[in-house]
Amino acid sequence: MLLGATGSIGESTLRVIAAHPDRLELIGIAAHGKHQRLAEIARQFGVRQVGLHDPAALAEARKGGAFPAGTTFHGGAEGLCELAALPEADIVLVAIVGTTALAPTLAAIAAKKTIALASKEILVLAGKFVMAAAKASGSRLLPVDSEHNAVFQCLEGHRAADVRRLVLTASGGAFRDWPLERLAQVTPADALKHPNWAMGPKITVDSATLANKGLELIEAQWLFGLRAEQCQAVLHAQSIMHCLVEFTDGSLLAQLCPPSMTFPIQHCLLYPERARAGTDAALSLDRVFALDFRPVDEARYPCLRLARESMAAGGTAPAVFNAANEVAVAAFLKKQVPYLAIPRIIEKTLGAIELIEPSTLDQVLAVDAAARRVAATFTHQS
Repeated sequence: MLLGATGSIGESTLRVIAAHPDRLELIGIAAHGKHQRLAEIARQFGVRQVGLHDPAALAEARKGGAFPAGTTFHGGAEGLCELAALPEADIVLVAIVGTTALAPTLAAIAAKKTIALASKEILVLAGKFVMAAAKASGSRLLPVDSEHNAVFQCLEGHRAADVRRLVLTASGGAFRDWPLERLAQVTPADALKHPNWAMGPKITVDSATLANKGLELIEAQWLFGLRAEQCQAVLHAQSIMHCLVEFTDGSLLAQLCPPSMTFPIQHCLLYPERARAGTDAALSLDRVFALDFRPVDEARYPCLRLARESMAAGGTAPAVFNAANEVAVAAFLKKQVPYLAIPRIIEKTLGAIELIEPSTLDQVLAVDAAARRVAATFTHQS
């Protein structure tokens, strides 16, 4: 089951499935509104369970004959949950951007599916409740994000008590080497030129601000049961080494592969087995390359500082950080606010929202909604 089939993670997943037709079968697909691309995927892979979140797109999809005969359509948030719980699906890969992914993920967990999780916002928003639900149902979460998948591989066979810290690597994004004074002139077109990765617009901007790395640190804390201070980040320009795990004896384990999402996706979909990479070329040691590391300059990347402060504060602080960042990035991409307004909007929103330790998921969702409203007011003032 592939939720978010038309995005960048979805397209990489389709490449992995196509490369291993003897081992992987696509049961169902879902997208927000790109019904034409969804129809192409359905025809290519013979999929007859299709979900569309957008009602207008669903109506268009039902009208024409673009989908295979006998296609069953699932609409809206409820439809995504239906797909996530289909009995014939063993693994549900969740690649839906933002908080829309929360309900279908919980539905898949309740149905005791294995979850290949690519939507980091789910754990940032509601990690406490998602992890508790997975523990109660016995559902397994396999991390798809390259950094978390790398940590997962490095930790396998080791005791959590023996981990001193984990270090996630960050490319530094499009403006890693720009003079600080030039950041005031950044345009959306500039921000979307990632040096290493091909990703969607929102995550590419998040990589430039390092908000994405902050979200990943929060996600790592939940996935691996660590304290906030055990989760750190370092700049690594080549995006070849995806994590370092340091153990109490001072030993470090690292995971390396080319900067392509097909590697962690294939690892999750075939886990615990491995197979030859059928898509992108593996890392070649026959050519000369360097691995460079340097500390993160928080003057250049204030979003990472705000994320770390939110992680340390706990409770609903990460949810507020995530909501404010989504609002600010959307406004920047629409050219409504300048690039440097993104961290300012986040910081103002964190200061304006009362932070609590939630006892119910509804409380988290209420804080998320409130943070979005407040952040929107700050976009008008920037």
